[in-house]
Amino acid sequence: MQESNGASGYFLEGQSANKKKDLGAIRLTEVTVSDKLEGFRASKEHFRGLSFPTISSVCPNAAIIHYSPHAETCAELNPDSIYLFDSGAQYLDGTTDITRTVHFGNPSTHEKASYTAVLKGHIALGNACFPNGTNGHALDILARIPLWKDGLDYRHGTGHGIGSYLNVHEGPHLISFRPHARNVPLQASMTVTDEPGYYEDGNFGIRLENVLIVKEADTKFNFGDKGYLSFEHITWVSTCASIKFLQ
Repeated sequence: MQESNGASGYFLEGQSANKKKDLGAIRLTEVTVSDKLEGFRASKEHFRGLSFPTISSVCPNAAIIHYSPHAETCAELNPDSIYLFDSGAQYLDGTTDITRTVHFGNPSTHEKASYTAVLKGHIALGNACFPNGTNGHALDILARIPLWKDGLDYRHGTGHGIGSYLNVHEGPHLISFRPHARNVPLQASMTVTDEPGYYEDGNFGIRLENVLIVKEADTKFNFGDKGYLSFEHITWVSTCASIKFLQ
């Protein structure tokens, strides 16, 4: 994106990032970039295929939560627009699900504020410590509070379980505002995602998603002798695609 469009950002910082190059007929579309990402994954050990169709989306398409691009109709990447990709794969040693949102140019003040609110919620949930017996319904609010402060929200749950070389959405637990999230408390060794977002119809979409493992927490005290839990992040990809994307 930076080599062909002179887009700014940290990817080529210090390497004449703003100088355009003639790359011939190369077109960066939602589908070609998705295919490239799949190629990166396919080169890794134990890869057996995608865990779900990649959501590769730019501009208004990113505001469609379960968008699926098609080669004949998909959009081209734009250095002045947000790009959101939700992707994952099946490996013999596990299943992945990750979402990142990047901007290759200069995001607007509103885009930066929205991204920052999503990131704050993502961090707040990921750093949570809570007593045994806590369900995902009780934790869902942690990811939404930074958005609520600005009068924003999102219309999907905040987390779901993931099987090991099985289903990418696997219960019975989840982190959600929906009532059935009260049914099953989180327990040590469960996997769950942390994926708040914000979607502005006809404009842009933002989502950040990591996979977490519930683990026993080493707390200073143990009120009620309940025992406490926290999360271990097993997704190691930077959430800060560009410092200019943060407010």
